Amino acid sequence: MLLQVLLLILGLVFLIKGAGLLVDGGSAIAKKYKVSNLAIGLTIVAFGTSAPELVVNIIASYNGANEIVFANVIGSNNFNLFLILGLTGAISPLIVQSSTVWKEIPISLIAALILFLLVNFSFSSEGLSLSRTEGFILILFFAAFIYYVYTQLRSEEEVSENEFPIQASLSRSWVRIIFGLVLLVLGGRFVVSNAVSIASALGVSEKIIGLTIIAAGTSLPELATSVSAVIKKNNDIAVGNIVGSNIFNIFFILGASSILRPIVFDPVFNFDIYILIGGTVFLFVAMFTGQKKKLDRWEAILLLLGYLTFTGYLIWMEVSL
Repeated sequence: MLLQVLLLILGLVFLIKGAGLLVDGGSAIAKKYKVSNLAIGLTIVAFGTSAPELVVNIIASYNGANEIVFANVIGSNNFNLFLILGLTGAISPLIVQSSTVWKEIPISLIAALILFLLVNFSFSSEGLSLSRTEGFILILFFAAFIYYVYTQLRSEEEVSENEFPIQASLSRSWVRIIFGLVLLVLGGRFVVSNAVSIASALGVSEKIIGLTIIAAGTSLPELATSVSAVIKKNNDIAVGNIVGSNIFNIFFILGASSILRPIVFDPVFNFDIYILIGGTVFLFVAMFTGQKKKLDRWEAILLLLGYLTFTGYLIWMEVSL
C-alpha cells in the first residue's frame, strides 16, 4: 500500500503544479491581448484553482466512482468554506465588498440548495441520482453565473496593471498551458485510482477518502491563493476566490460530471450538504455581526473549529462502523 500512498501524493503534486502552470500560461496570454486583470482573476484564475476538482471528477465519473465524485465536490466546498476561510480569517479579519455579501454568498447558498433538491428529487427513474438532464440544468445555472460575472466586469473599473505581473512569450505560455493540462490529467488518474486502492486496503469507504484526502488535496490551490491574498491585505480576493470556487464546483464540475455519466447519489451525503448549507448561512450572517461586511477573527476561528469537529466526527463514525 506504500506505493499507492506515494502515487496518491505524487498525483496531488501534479494537480497543484498543473493548476499553477495553467493559471500562469492563461494569464500571460490574456495580458498579451489586453484582457483586464479583473477578468483574468474572475475567469482564468478561478478556473485554474478548480481544475484539480474538475479533472478528478471527470475521471472518477468516467470510471463510475460515484462516491468520489460527490465527496470531492462537497468535501472541497466544505474545506474551502470552513478551513480555508477559517485559516485566512484567523490570520487577518476579512473585509469584503457589498456585491460579495449580497450577491456571491447568496448565489453559493442557492447552488448548495439546488444541488440538494436535484439529488433528492431526481428526474431519473432509477432512484436518487444526478442525471444528464440535471447536469444540463446545473450547466445552465453556471452559464447564468458567468453572465453575472460578465455584467460585473462591465461595471468595474480597470484594476492595477501590476496585479498579474506576468511576462512571457506566447509560445512559452502555450507550453505552460499544455504541460499544465498533461500534469492535471496524470495527477487526476493517479489520485482516483490510488485513492480507490487505499480505501479498499484500509477497509474504509471511498466517501471518507474523497471527503478528506482528495478534497483537501484538490483544494490546495485555493488555500495557496487565499493565504497569499490575505497576507498581501487583498481580503476581497481571499473571500471571492472561495465563494466563486464553491459556485464553480457545484454548477460546472458536478454538471459536467453528470453529463458524462449519470451519478448515483447516496443519501448519506445529505449530512455533508447540510453542513455546507449551514456554513454558508453562517458566513452570510457573519457579514452583519460584529463589524459589517467583515469576517471577524473569532468568527473565522469558529469556522476552523467547526471543520476540525466535523472531520473528526466523520472519521469516528467510519471507525465505529
